[in-house]
Amino acid sequence: MKISKLSIIIPAYNEEATIHLILDRVKKVVLVEGIEKEVIIVNDCSKDETGKAIEAYMAVNPELNIQLFHHEKNQGKGAALHTGISKATGEYLIIQDADLEYDPAEYNILLQPVLDGFADIVYGSRFMGGNPHRVLFFWHSIGNKFLTFLSNMMTGLNLTDMETCYKLFRTDLIQGLKLKEKRFGFEPEVTAKVARISKVRIYEVGISYYGRTYDEGKKIGWRDGFRAIYCIFKFKLFK
Repeated sequence: MKISKLSIIIPAYNEEATIHLILDRVKKVVLVEGIEKEVIIVNDCSKDETGKAIEAYMAVNPELNIQLFHHEKNQGKGAALHTGISKATGEYLIIQDADLEYDPAEYNILLQPVLDGFADIVYGSRFMGGNPHRVLFFWHSIGNKFLTFLSNMMTGLNLTDMETCYKLFRTDLIQGLKLKEKRFGFEPEVTAKVARISKVRIYEVGISYYGRTYDEGKKIGWRDGFRAIYCIFKFKLFK
């Protein structure tokens, strides 16, 4: 499979302190086979100076192809992803959080099953392989595995990490879906809907994970877990 451009979708909310760091890492990555990068950032009406920080970065790094979009009111991570996905022009796109929990240096790991001609969609699993993982949050780990188990029951897939941020999609496939969830329900919704695509080829690869504490800016909470459970059953029962 030949890919000329990868779209990198970054939803950003109150990431003034780290947004330049993740953009530095994205800029540093050299994609295999000369693939170009298209960076699409959606500022979800941040209360801090995230927008200005991105604009300042763009001004001094014009060689990095960045497109910046703003939401006039805060709508949630899923809504920011909807906007970013709709703007993507690469043959494939990947989701990148604006924090430092996931390493852009591993884009090539996710791209390889596509380039080898095997995959249409690739999930980066935090629970596979021997890559580094920060030791945090026992109950979050149990919760993630439980949500993945429920999702697999409903979709018939055998994923190890449904909730992962790193999801690589063939752009035309995900742009063809009607996605509705505006917050963290995006993960079970998109998984349920891609699982129903005829003859879709979904792969997993192991990735690193450098998790944040709540003091360091982690945003997902227990309410989001209950919403995810609701979405898992919703998108199974009401197709």
